[in-house]
This record gives sequence, structure tokens and C-alpha cells, in this order.
Amino acid sequence: MRMERDICILGVLVEGRSDHAPEVQEVFTRYGSQILCRNGIPDPGRERGIITLTMQAREDERERLEKELGSIKGVKVRSVCLTEAIE
Repeated sequence: MRMERDICILGVLVEGRSDHAPEVQEVFTRYGSQILCRNGIPDPGRERGIITLTMQAREDERERLEKELGSIKGVKVRSVCLTEAIE
């Protein structure tokens, strides 16, 4: 049985970028096989970063990624799924 994989875009806001970037990167590395594209915009004047991820993942994988990122102090995550049932 094959599991459905959705195409989703995650927006990640990292406050205190220099303090929290290593933790965020560790989470990204764990989910690297599901991440198709990553774009980052630093905001040095405000010491924050804005990252967008495009990923192809099962719903449970995406939810775990969001939960892990959201557990990091200063990190906010929002997602939208664009397509369903990509095999």
C-alpha cells in the first residue's frame, strides 16, 4: 500500500535567528528527504529570519515537522497544502 504525499509550502519565522538557527537546521536535516526547496531571507536589523520550504510529504510527516519546529523558542510555522495524492 502506498501512502499519499502532498505538496505543501511551509512558512517559518525564526525570531532570535542567531540563537535558534542551529536547532532549526537540525530539524530541516532530519526531514531533508521530504524537502524539495528551501529559501531563506535574513532580516539582520530585526534579528529574525524568514524561511519557506516546499515539501512533498505525507500528512503525518508534515505535522511532525511543524510540531518540532514549533517547539523551538521563537519559531512560528504555518503551512498550506497545494495538491493531494502525489505518488
